[in-house]
Amino acid sequence: MQNNKLNQVIWGVIGAGDVCEVKSAPAMMQIQHSTIKMVMRRQADKAADYARRHAIAHWTTNVDELLADPEINAVYIATPPASHAELTIRAARAGKAVYVEKPMAVSISECVNMIEACREANVPLFVAYYRRTLQGYLKVKELIDKGKLGEVRSVIIDMKQSLQSDIIARTDQNWRVNPDIAGGGYFHDLASHQLDFLDFLLGEIVDVKGIALNQARIYPADDMVAAVFQFQSGCVGSGNWCFTSSAISEKDSITIIGSKGELTFNSFGNPMLIHFKTVDGSTETFSFNHLQPIQKHLIQLVVNELRGEGRSPSTGISAARTTRIMEIITNPIRN
Repeated sequence: MQNNKLNQVIWGVIGAGDVCEVKSAPAMMQIQHSTIKMVMRRQADKAADYARRHAIAHWTTNVDELLADPEINAVYIATPPASHAELTIRAARAGKAVYVEKPMAVSISECVNMIEACREANVPLFVAYYRRTLQGYLKVKELIDKGKLGEVRSVIIDMKQSLQSDIIARTDQNWRVNPDIAGGGYFHDLASHQLDFLDFLLGEIVDVKGIALNQARIYPADDMVAAVFQFQSGCVGSGNWCFTSSAISEKDSITIIGSKGELTFNSFGNPMLIHFKTVDGSTETFSFNHLQPIQKHLIQLVVNELRGEGRSPSTGISAARTTRIMEIITNPIRN
């Protein structure tokens, strides 16, 4: 597959749930040379309903049926993380290109198995870290790449969210706080976006230490995480994530400090505001609204690569680095 250009990318979607409603699957139907042929969900009524509402011709409750379809040449895996490795390996062995939701898997060992399976099958592996393609985040990268901050010295992530926060998903059956399904808690679900973007922005993190605790004991997963880390460039960073704070303490910011200035931006919600100030006292604010389907820019680049017309910035190799960092932070003894 990596050496064979596709004319039309024909998707099979495994796990046609909430993330597919507005963020991703609609883009696959909007992009030229891309279409969805079949969606799979375990509940027949929900699979049929999704296919009907999104004008998709076929639906199934059987993964094997989807993977056996000879016309489907790319598979989008939108299930919870605990199933990502198994489904990626099965899709690769069926000869399909793979686009999998984030976080990539529940452990770095699973990521390695996914990468190896796709390499052996000669199919590409992409991961849905779409912030690498959004306009606001590319503006942050532009400011840094043009030297507006000078030499980057440090990064500070500060995230505090209450249980009533708009950022936190509130459902009766919330798999995001079940470590057996999600690999961790909200840290794995949300901080993965932040850490992956910093990897894209500043390069690989080469040293990291962390603490992860379940302070409030409201759900099984860690709700308090702190970390310090160093990039290959020598830039250092720190992060503090609390997902059971009070509402008055809610924060969502990343601050990047350089030798000539600093900038701060939020990672979630609209608008994305970038506050930029320099040592000469000048200040500037940039505002971006990232519209749905929010994954469209990344999926476009995935389609382009499958057609031999470019490269996706988010791959299994890059995404595995983020999983490795999260694993070290939340399992310091094991690592």
